[in-house]
Amino acid sequence: MKTLYLLRHAKSSKDNPDLKDFERPLAERGIGDLPVMAERFKAKNGRVDCIICSPAVRTKTTAKMFAQEIGFPGDEIGSNPELYFAGSNMFLKAASLLDDEYDAAMLVGHNPAITEFANEMANADIDNIPTCGLVQLSLSIDTWAEIEFSTAELVDFDYPKKISREQ
Repeated sequence: MKTLYLLRHAKSSKDNPDLKDFERPLAERGIGDLPVMAERFKAKNGRVDCIICSPAVRTKTTAKMFAQEIGFPGDEIGSNPELYFAGSNMFLKAASLLDDEYDAAMLVGHNPAITEFANEMANADIDNIPTCGLVQLSLSIDTWAEIEFSTAELVDFDYPKKISREQ
């Protein structure tokens, strides 16, 4: 049994039009959303053995800040250039290459690919994973190489503006 978390990067800033898309930093709202989402993750007993992110500035910053909030070593975050402007197939490939010692992994990436990947994995109907949105998928597999589309169960879908049903 494996658990795969999909985290869309936090809200990015578009204040500097001279910056390339790859170099855009997080906006204040994105920086504020990360601790909220990390607390919700911890409250649900979430844990990860590995975090892999796109190399874009906003995804690297999201991964590092989220990792810090949940107590994951920031220097152990991996980067996969194929997750930048990737499609569902690249997310699937990235997950299939994870080390089998990891039972719970997180991929940090961009839309629209992250929403498409979540939907294809769990036959879900998520319209949009908002910035800093987090999806939890459960996979009945023993090795990451066994991962395939339509084989995951959607366990949780959370995002900063979602109103908790427990309130």
